[in-house]
Amino acid sequence: MVEQEAELKRLMLRGLDGDAEAWRALLLAIRRPLQDFFRKRMGAGHADIEDVVQDTLLAIHAKRATFDRSQAFGPWCYAVARYKMIDHLRRQGRRPTTVLDDAERIAGPSTVESGAIRRDLSRLLARLPLRQRRLIEDTRLAGYSMAEAAERQGVTEGAAKVSVHRGLKTLSEKAQRDAD
Repeated sequence: MVEQEAELKRLMLRGLDGDAEAWRALLLAIRRPLQDFFRKRMGAGHADIEDVVQDTLLAIHAKRATFDRSQAFGPWCYAVARYKMIDHLRRQGRRPTTVLDDAERIAGPSTVESGAIRRDLSRLLARLPLRQRRLIEDTRLAGYSMAEAAERQGVTEGAAKVSVHRGLKTLSEKAQRDAD
């Protein structure tokens, strides 16, 4: 798996540097893993898997300039794939689910640093009122739209926007005070 990640990143970097053959090889190499990724999440018999694979490959091509050369390729690729799947399912009116066993493959390997970041984030969010915290978690961490988060929390979309804005401002101020 580590060797595969290294090879995919090598192809990505060569592709970014203008090597068209490496770029084609990368897109061919990730096609099958993307099919497996979508099949596992959308259901093996889902008719639109190939469409979502194609949308993802096009998005990777279009957004390749956003790839951070210092980061791993896999998490970036699967983040693009996840967003494309969510877009597709939203158009159909369905919400995706993620198998927890695949969390590391989707998000990348967990590190001590990422654990510390999650702990610090949880501590900061715990300082907010429950509804405000849940709105921020829904919109900024779980990927819900503002309208969806508002509906989940039983408030208007306008109230949700104000609450999220104020909550993020409060978090920023508290984090700054803690740093001083």
